[in-house]
Amino acid sequence: MKLVVRLAAAASLAALAAGAASAEIRIAHVYGKTGPLEAYAKQSHTGLMMGLEYATGGTMEIDGEKIVVIEKDTQLKPDQGKALLAEAYGDDDVALAVGPVSSGVALAMLPVAEEYEKILIVEPAVADSITGENWNRFIFRTGRNSSQDAISNAVALGKEGVKIATLAQDYAFGRDGVAAFKEALAGTPAELVHEEYVPTDTTDFTAAAERIFNAMKDLDGSKKLFVIWAGGGNPMSKVNAMDPSRFGIEIATGGNILAAMPAYKEFPGMEGATYYYYEIPKNPINDWLVEQHEARFGSPPDFFTAGGMAAGLAVVEAIKKAGGTDTEDLIAAMEGMEWQTPKGLMKFRAEDHQALQSMYHFKIKVDPEVEWAIPELVRELTIEDMDIPIRN
Repeated sequence: MKLVVRLAAAASLAALAAGAASAEIRIAHVYGKTGPLEAYAKQSHTGLMMGLEYATGGTMEIDGEKIVVIEKDTQLKPDQGKALLAEAYGDDDVALAVGPVSSGVALAMLPVAEEYEKILIVEPAVADSITGENWNRFIFRTGRNSSQDAISNAVALGKEGVKIATLAQDYAFGRDGVAAFKEALAGTPAELVHEEYVPTDTTDFTAAAERIFNAMKDLDGSKKLFVIWAGGGNPMSKVNAMDPSRFGIEIATGGNILAAMPAYKEFPGMEGATYYYYEIPKNPINDWLVEQHEARFGSPPDFFTAGGMAAGLAVVEAIKKAGGTDTEDLIAAMEGMEWQTPKGLMKFRAEDHQALQSMYHFKIKVDPEVEWAIPELVRELTIEDMDIPIRN
């Protein structure tokens, strides 16, 4: 009899343990923690965790179920990202995944989400093809895409009489970015006259700059070199050191992380468009993010902190709306879903699951009391201001 009681008690404990395990919402963050984009990755993870915290009122629970975030480092290797996402879905039994940083890694991961029939929220990889030709119905993206970057920058630069050359990295991010920028610029009076692509690890831009200068030196009108770049190398400063102004060429680019912004001090008055700068959006979520980030880390939140937070907020909103973590219920809940972020309103477009969102036309201001250049707001470009193509 005692043996029966012990066995019954053991079975009860096992059932309770199983129940406790099932009362978890597991999320994988699959991203490049190490490698050239480590700074982006750190911001993204900080933002993700702060987004989950804000959306759950600090409990890190949804309807009594604890959120568990499992981190996996792609090291910016596409094959590793693919394998780690499969491991997260298969072995770790996550409900969904967030990441990665690199567009090349993201493109390798997309088919894994389809194979396992589980959601991947892409943040912050940018290439258009992620929600374009390589997209599948399990992919949602909170990050902006190349078209959103391109259209907002085309609005900022595409004026009458302007001739533009581009300098970009020779991989998905750079090529998709230029293709989208070229398309967007076609709707303006400006003209794209030259495209230059260099390897992602380029540090000597002499040859590329000379080709650009030769292509533009004899042109009339206002001449701009638009740089699309992620990570190190500092192409803007290095090209500027070759004095493009002798050919009447001015450098232009989009926004960047704060660590890159001191280099922008060389370009007072430069115009472009940015995804985020902590002083621009005026809303309660951004106020909380700025206040808490400065209190915890002694610095303002950055580009990808805001993006990571948008992803975390989307996760909680989607699970609450779906009433659980069933994939089909989540897809139904997320298609057309609107939610508030540090940038204000975002909306998942039903056709391609791209998050529509504001971008910001800026003009660079230099303040000697601030260590980086300040992208002062010229105009907020809202969801309604940008016609983002559907590419799938």
